[in-house]
Amino acid sequence: MFKVNPLRKRQIIGGVFGLLLGGFIFFVLTLDASEKYVSIGPMNTGHSDMSCVVCHADAKGNLWQQVQSNISHSFGFRKTGVDFGTKDVTVDNCLQCHDRPNDRHPSYRFSEPRFSDAIKVIDATTCITCHSEHHEERVSVPTADYCMNCHQDLEVENDPLDISHAMLIAKEEWTTCIQCHDFHGNHKYEVATRLKDTIPMLTIEKYFQGGADPYGDDKKYIGLSELEWLEQFKNKINK
Repeated sequence: MFKVNPLRKRQIIGGVFGLLLGGFIFFVLTLDASEKYVSIGPMNTGHSDMSCVVCHADAKGNLWQQVQSNISHSFGFRKTGVDFGTKDVTVDNCLQCHDRPNDRHPSYRFSEPRFSDAIKVIDATTCITCHSEHHEERVSVPTADYCMNCHQDLEVENDPLDISHAMLIAKEEWTTCIQCHDFHGNHKYEVATRLKDTIPMLTIEKYFQGGADPYGDDKKYIGLSELEWLEQFKNKINK
């Protein structure tokens, strides 16, 4: 009678156990209830009720096709690789909910050649440069002096400020911009004319980190909720 080597027997048992355990873990982590454990970090302010699928759509093809395509790309048999598991999140994902016709700084504008130097410093062609997800905050840039990349030559006719814009620029007081103006221009509020009446920078920083909105809750356009987005998505598919 053929006898199995005890070491080989343990290897086979261990391999089968590993496959079963791996399959079980894969199954559990793909359940909707497991989303918070799969996420790389907490959702940003305003996104806490959203599910992963709103941003992370399934990549084309099945798992084996994706593996084959990327291996072929690694060996030079394909010009490009493919998304693995889910599609990369792009600015288009953000605009599905946050596209506003009144946006003062729409992301597509920064693709113009005149902004080529500015985007080398801060890539405003994509939302995630400033709004990186899974950090439980609104704005993730380290400092609020980003206006300096485009507005060094700003001239304001009939300047209403008690300390002129020209003087603030000369002194490189770039953080004062956000104390008066919200970047996307979507809030309805009274802009201060005296620097001492502007929103304190500490309050702005708390807002960036997820705190109360110092510009007020009166907005010109409201982003879509997840339910509204899903309804819009279904309508596109059914067309």
